[in-house]
Amino acid sequence: MGAKRPILFVAVLVVAAALVWAVMGMSLGGTPEPAPQAAEQSSPSAGPPSGTPAPEPADGELPRIPWEGGPAYYDRFPSTKAAGWSDPSFFPIGVWYESVITQDDVDKDREAGINTYVELTETSDMALIRNNGMFAMPSKPLAGYGDETVAWLITDEADMWAGPGDDGWTGKFPGEGPLCIPDDPHKQRCGNTVMKTLKDRLPKDGRPHYANYGKGVMIWQTDKQAARFVNSYTDMVSLDVYWYTSYYACIDGQNYLKLKADQCGRAANYGLLIDRQRKLDAEDGKRQPIYAFVEVGHPAPEDKRQIEGAEVKGAVMNSLIHEARGVIYFNHSFGGSCQSQHVLRDACGTKTRPAVIEVNRQIKQLAPVLNTQSLDFAFGSGVDTMLKRHDGFYYLFAMPSASGKPGEHTFTLPPGVRPGQGEVLFENRRVEVDASGRFKDTFEAEHSYHVYKFPA
Repeated sequence: MGAKRPILFVAVLVVAAALVWAVMGMSLGGTPEPAPQAAEQSSPSAGPPSGTPAPEPADGELPRIPWEGGPAYYDRFPSTKAAGWSDPSFFPIGVWYESVITQDDVDKDREAGINTYVELTETSDMALIRNNGMFAMPSKPLAGYGDETVAWLITDEADMWAGPGDDGWTGKFPGEGPLCIPDDPHKQRCGNTVMKTLKDRLPKDGRPHYANYGKGVMIWQTDKQAARFVNSYTDMVSLDVYWYTSYYACIDGQNYLKLKADQCGRAANYGLLIDRQRKLDAEDGKRQPIYAFVEVGHPAPEDKRQIEGAEVKGAVMNSLIHEARGVIYFNHSFGGSCQSQHVLRDACGTKTRPAVIEVNRQIKQLAPVLNTQSLDFAFGSGVDTMLKRHDGFYYLFAMPSASGKPGEHTFTLPPGVRPGQGEVLFENRRVEVDASGRFKDTFEAEHSYHVYKFPA
């Protein structure tokens, strides 16, 4: 595959995992635990997660959505503080498991809007990353690492391949042999042992810990099991379910979340991933940043297609509307006619790279707004919304919800927004706000979104 490619075992492991999924019908984790609670998530505009009261608003102000503190959260860790992650103009945008060998690698990633590498091959040049002002979150210290390494990755999807529980762990990963002790291929029960063991192996240097989870936390596990994964090991967390492309995600969505077949591939479902984590994360009374995970290719051999560019943008924006504090792109295609471990760098990303560039530019421009605490204001059913106030303006982010449909929607703005015109960012147009604070706009597709700016 060439010197610039990530080491081959990554592809082998993923393909092996896919084969096991196919045999077992669901995942490496074996028989899933039903979790109907996961289907009962709501948009942030519907209020804070249960058990977490919103702070009292000042006179005349709207209440605010509970959060972890925004950019100030990163001041508690010397590595992220020194890296400038507490700057309101910075927003983490990562790519999963890349190799960084040449300046051209970095140039292509920076052009795409990437600023962080989440897991890296051992062949990666850490000095090259550092000298270009990029950041890294690897699963172990890599040769020559330094200030660019802002956090440690514990591991990926232990909730799925090892399952919830404290059984012994063999130390092996999927594709290497038996996983748990005792070994039961139909129900693994050592995921919490895996997480604790790998966390304890990482350097005790004050860097924050991050992990990514999957359908175990999102769908199969009880709230108690899933909350233990989310709350016991990490300082930042994410969850990946590739709704647009994953065959098994759609099957599980229908079986456990009661989605209809035509509701699986929707941008709004990526927001449900954030809602699920926010609900679980709130249960211990402490909050951490939750990152979105979005595919940019054709992730698995059994999947039917590659994600489209407009769908990538919609999935990212819906995640942000549901309070994601960062975005990570799954940069690998192990299915379809164009297979790659560098989708955002090569020809396999022809359809999605322009969309990634566009939405990342929007995120960068909006970072000072995104990094403020959202206002709690309901805009009615059928739409997912997020309302911000920054530097004398209201910003409304909106798109169709999981239960909503494309078409025209009417919005009623909160008191304090003057009648007149509002700007629709990135679209070179305006909307008219009447004397009652109402305006109408149209969403062409389920993945369509608009960002409005109104004088406060």
